[in-house]
Amino acid sequence: MADSPLVWWRRQGLRFRLTVVASGVLALALAVSASVLLSVLDRTLIDQVDSSTLAQAQTIRVQADAGTLPSPIITHDGTIVQVMDAGGRITHVTYGADRLVPLLGAQARAEVLRDGGATFVDGRPHAIPGPLRVVVLSADRGQTVLAARPAGEIQTSLTMAGRVLFVGTPALIVLLAVASWLIIGRTLRPIGALRRGAAEITHTARSRRLPVPESRDEVYSLATTLNDMLSRLEGAEQRQRALVSDAAHELRSPLASIRLQLEVALGHPEGQDWRETAEGVLEDTMRLSRLAEDLLALARLDERGGVPARSEPVDLDEVVRQTVDRYGEVRLTACDPVVVRGDALDLSRVLTNLVDNAVRHTTSKVEVALTADGQLTVTDDGPGIPEQDRERVFNRFTRLDSGRSRDEGGAGLGLAIVRETVRAHGGSVHLEDASPGLRAVVRLPVAR
Repeated sequence: MADSPLVWWRRQGLRFRLTVVASGVLALALAVSASVLLSVLDRTLIDQVDSSTLAQAQTIRVQADAGTLPSPIITHDGTIVQVMDAGGRITHVTYGADRLVPLLGAQARAEVLRDGGATFVDGRPHAIPGPLRVVVLSADRGQTVLAARPAGEIQTSLTMAGRVLFVGTPALIVLLAVASWLIIGRTLRPIGALRRGAAEITHTARSRRLPVPESRDEVYSLATTLNDMLSRLEGAEQRQRALVSDAAHELRSPLASIRLQLEVALGHPEGQDWRETAEGVLEDTMRLSRLAEDLLALARLDERGGVPARSEPVDLDEVVRQTVDRYGEVRLTACDPVVVRGDALDLSRVLTNLVDNAVRHTTSKVEVALTADGQLTVTDDGPGIPEQDRERVFNRFTRLDSGRSRDEGGAGLGLAIVRETVRAHGGSVHLEDASPGLRAVVRLPVAR
């Protein structure tokens, strides 16, 4: 079954379609222009003939009114003149004009006089090839002046102009089609370069970039946008690879510990304290469970693309009170009523991670405060973190030298989860010196 014209048209290349559209629009414009030009030319030439014929007729009428008409009447521009008396008899004519048959009959003369214009007459009955343009004027004593000029030159001029347009218009259309084809091809060349560059990018050549044209046009914007996208994808892939590598590294340690404990217990069952072995295996299993939960939380944050799981009013002060109540050594110094929009479970996890870090590193006390402007602080009096490392600790799997003990510290994902969650809720988080100790400051937008 043959494709419909619309389907065929859509399957053609952009260069072909643009060239055809441009040529079609030009052809239509030239056709309309040629029609208007010929019409205006025809009207202009007729007006010129009418003006000169009318001027000659008025001169003859003045002479007829004065009774000074010569015989024959002399004209210098080839105008044919007939003067008729009140009885319709031809009294004066130019040389060679018909003295018996008037150019116009009585009824035709009356119509032309009434309309005040001119009319076409076939010149062949008067031995003149082609049409005549006739003007009629009334003179004194019932006389009528008929003046005519051959109009064949008008048709000749129109025919010549039509031939020029008939030959020149297609040539101009073809010229524009060729120029459009070349110009559009040159314009689309950067897009072809983008396509070839994209085809060369593979999973083994992640650092490749698409060629950017020199011109600052839409193709340039497209190329820069695509390169920015490739940069983001490359960064995301690098982060993913780093996450997989770090996660494998973190998983290897507790799994190796579990394996070692079980192998020793099975190899020497007679002298093994099975309760101690079970406690050690349970401790490593809990570490694996916490790591899996943290990885799952980060995966969900990445999957949502920086958007909280839910966006509903949350009484942040209630979340703070419920979380602090689970820690006996944590003191709540301020808790103003605050309502934010987001997910209560995610916000509770943020506070839990911050308090866990503070409890792990504190010397004597941990203080939590929530103010009415949406600022949440968790302060400890531990050794703190050097200023140059306070931003780095928010990276995934980052542990400082003082916190590298896997028995005491986490996997380095707690603060990363905090920052991703807070950003998803439209807030910010940073660490500052508490003198002594460290203060984690979270700012969340308050719901109005």
